[in-house]
Amino acid sequence: MAEPLRAPRLSDMGVDTARPLLIVDVDEVLGLFMEGFGRFLEDRGLEFRVDKFALFQNIYRPGEAEHLEIDQGRKHYEDFFRYGCGDMTPTPGGVQALRSLSERAGIVILTNAPGPARLARARWLGRHGMDYPLILNTGPKGPLAAGLASQTAGRAVFIDDLIPNLDSVAESAPAVSRFQHVADPRLRALAPAKPDLHTRIDDWEDLRVAIEDAIG
Repeated sequence: MAEPLRAPRLSDMGVDTARPLLIVDVDEVLGLFMEGFGRFLEDRGLEFRVDKFALFQNIYRPGEAEHLEIDQGRKHYEDFFRYGCGDMTPTPGGVQALRSLSERAGIVILTNAPGPARLARARWLGRHGMDYPLILNTGPKGPLAAGLASQTAGRAVFIDDLIPNLDSVAESAPAVSRFQHVADPRLRALAPAKPDLHTRIDDWEDLRVAIEDAIG
């Protein structure tokens, strides 16, 4: 088993540790991942049906009732991060919200993505005005988020679309404020939520206001 990724030094990434810290996911938070992945699959002659909160189980051959085999779906997913993740639409309002929040807090992008996606993902962020420090992770995000949050003198906030990642942060760093954001309107009714544990806000302008209140 691989060793858990250790949190890098915020100061080495140019993040001011005297300010609050925002730890932000990419897919379905800053970018419309499902939409971009769907276009990628269509170019390969497949269909992406958003009828459940799932990934590989939503990939179909045209006209078929059973989803594509999981291992084949995973290969297309890995290929998307190699060749297609630079073609993704930014989430409405996300760029502007981060730009405003960056005046009050440091920002780190924490995304679960395969290693080959690093360059394409960094270029995508930079091209859309989100050239913040980028960390690629695998598995639960809690330990890494805790390591980052422990370095700042201000309050810390974590934003993600997936409950397991939010739960992981709640366990490893309970003092970190957690917000769930699901960008794709097709997913919102399907996405699990725990409103008693993680605040769910799917509009970036409303989320910006809530984050400002959280960081004080």
